Amino acid sequence: MSSSSAWLILILAGVMEVGMALGLKYAVGFTKLWPSVAAVVFGAVSMYLLSVSLRVLPAGVGYAAWTGIGAVGVLVVGMVFLKEPFNLLRLVCVLLIIAGVAGLHASTVQR
Repeated sequence: MSSSSAWLILILAGVMEVGMALGLKYAVGFTKLWPSVAAVVFGAVSMYLLSVSLRVLPAGVGYAAWTGIGAVGVLVVGMVFLKEPFNLLRLVCVLLIIAGVAGLHASTVQR
């Protein structure tokens, strides 16, 4: 598998992590069946895809990028769809996370 493919799989793993987080929000402490099932399924798929990407990517880079992708995804979904607060500090923090993930990607590109 190429590094580019590993990064695409890692991005998909991050998207699944967003699904897991949203499932957990609506599962209300695993008291709601279907959101709980969704959270577990999204979480399992996310972890599997992360493990596939780590066949190629360095573990520290892959894990940090995965958590960053998930964090940014949940923040954006929360602000856009769940009416969570939006302010300049949150925007700056999201941009810093994105810059960090981009830097991690650049550190794995072979020239």
